[in-house]
Amino acid sequence: MRQTSDAAPDDFLGGSLRLLQPPRGSHRAGTDAVLLSRLIEPRAGDVICDVGAGTGAVGLAAGIRAPGSRVILVERAPDLAALARRNAEANAMANRVSVVEADVLGPGAERRAATLVSGSADIVLTNPPFFETGRHRPSPDAGKAAAHAFPPGGLEAWIRTCTDLLRAGGRLGLIHRADALPLCLDALRNRFGGVAIRPVHARADRPAIRILVSATKGSRAALELRPSLVLQGADGAFTAEADALHRGRPWPP
Repeated sequence: MRQTSDAAPDDFLGGSLRLLQPPRGSHRAGTDAVLLSRLIEPRAGDVICDVGAGTGAVGLAAGIRAPGSRVILVERAPDLAALARRNAEANAMANRVSVVEADVLGPGAERRAATLVSGSADIVLTNPPFFETGRHRPSPDAGKAAAHAFPPGGLEAWIRTCTDLLRAGGRLGLIHRADALPLCLDALRNRFGGVAIRPVHARADRPAIRILVSATKGSRAALELRPSLVLQGADGAFTAEADALHRGRPWPP
């Protein structure tokens, strides 16, 4: 089992979120979590579900932007779920945050027994594992290895669970490797429409490293390819947009 951290919380999104995380060297929230948390604008009263939540960075960050929202953090690892509960309390959100310990890839009956209700979420945000077991070199850190990989066909099953949790017309947001775009589109097919894809580049002259994908359950709207997000300028510093996102500031300003 991973050790939970008793260190001081990290400042996340410019200090608007205080986040307890596992020790350095373990799987920790970073730029991917920032980008995913800002992908879909929540509304007051929305139910936001963070699937594969870890310590809750994405769901809590999204919930802060909509004070009247409710947040469900779904995490299978008990130690990370415990940190997610502490993070909800530390950010004065415990009264509107539920932490559910459940396996995203487990049977539907098990999820329902864990109090996850089909069709209950207005927004699902998810950063699924990026690799299939046996197709990459796993991290020596057990936490990173578990967060980064799942069995063959896992992405399809993961998206199926996300679909089940969303109400009709609900919105899905996910982040993945850029080269996983075909797999993502296959998993969304016949479930979602209005798919919008935004490539993410470390620098403008380099290939995309991530894709941000949003979609609407049951929609028949056409696919959109949106302008790229570039994280760094030639000097290695954040671009104005990336800096604003990391600081939790509105963009455009």
